[in-house]
Amino acid sequence: MSDVRNLLILPHLRIQNANAVSSPMTWGFPGMSAFVGLMQALERKLPETLDLEFDAVGVVCHHYQAQVTEGGFTRAFHLTRNPVDKTGATAAIVEEGRIHLDITLIFSVQGGACAGEGAELGQVANEIAGIVAGMRVAGGSVMPALSGGRPSRLKPELIQLDDNAEARVMQFKRLRRRCLPGFVLVSRDDLLQQHLDELRSVNPEFSMLDAWLDLSRLNHTCRLETATNSQGESHDAVEWEVRHRPGWIVPIPVGYGALSRLYDPGEVARTRDASTPFRFVESLYSVGQWVSPHRLERPEQLLWYVDNDLDSGLYRLRNDYRDKPITA
Repeated sequence: MSDVRNLLILPHLRIQNANAVSSPMTWGFPGMSAFVGLMQALERKLPETLDLEFDAVGVVCHHYQAQVTEGGFTRAFHLTRNPVDKTGATAAIVEEGRIHLDITLIFSVQGGACAGEGAELGQVANEIAGIVAGMRVAGGSVMPALSGGRPSRLKPELIQLDDNAEARVMQFKRLRRRCLPGFVLVSRDDLLQQHLDELRSVNPEFSMLDAWLDLSRLNHTCRLETATNSQGESHDAVEWEVRHRPGWIVPIPVGYGALSRLYDPGEVARTRDASTPFRFVESLYSVGQWVSPHRLERPEQLLWYVDNDLDSGLYRLRNDYRDKPITA
C-alpha cells in the first residue's frame, strides 16, 4: 500500500460478544475481514460534512475473554438457552462463539477533514468515535467507557504524520507506547511458504495445505536418548516433547476465493441483496503472527487493506508486515 498520511486512533474500545468464529476452520479472534467490513460501513455512515476516506485498518488487542468452558483439553462455547417451541421441545439453535474484547482500532484515512489542526482534528476524531459507539464491531456491541474521566491516552485522536522522516518516526513511537500493553495481528505469508519449502525438502509431495496444518497445531516429536539404570546398564529411552516455533503463530482467514462465475443481480434466489451481483466463494487461509507494537517500525506494518484480483476471483486482504528472522 502507499505511504500512510493520517492515522485515526480509537483507543480501548470495549466490545461485548464479538464473533469468535472467524471462519469454518478457525476461531479465537474475529477475522480481519470483520474489521475491514466495519471500516467500510463506517465510511458509509459518515455525514456529508465529514470529508474522509478510509484506506486501511489495524487492530491492537489489549485483553480478551473467550466465552468458553474452562479446563480440560476440549472446550465448548457458552450458548444461550432459547425458548421451547410450540410442542414444548427445545428449539434448534445455531451454535455461536462469542468473545469479549478490549481493542484499539487504527485507521489510515485521507480527505479534507484531515486538513485541520489541534482542536479541529480532535473534534473529528470524537465525532467518528460517537458513530462507532452505535455500530456493531465484529458482531459485538460497543460498551460505554468506564465511569470517570478518560485519560488522554484513551481519547480518540486524528494524527497528521509529518513529511520529515525523523519526525514521522517519533510520532509512530509515541503511538506504539499508547498501544502497550497489547498485541497486533500481522500477516506472515512468508512463513507459510518457508515452511512448505522445508517440508518438501523431506517429501516433495507435501502441499500448501499440509504446511498450513502443520503450522496450525502443536506437534509432539520424540527423540532417542541413552539412559543408564541403577545397575549401570545403558539402554535407549524415548523422550517426547512439544516442537516449539518461534513467535506467536496462528492460522487466520485472509479473504475469499470464487467457486462460481459472477451472477447478475437477482439471478440467484434468496440472496441478501437482489440489486448486487452474486458469487459463491470459500474462505482463503494463511498464517498470522501476534507481535508487540514496540516491534513495529512504521504504520504500514500494522494496517490491513483490500487487495482484490477480480479476474482470478480472489477477494483477499493484505498486510505489509515483514520481520527479520526470529531466533528466539
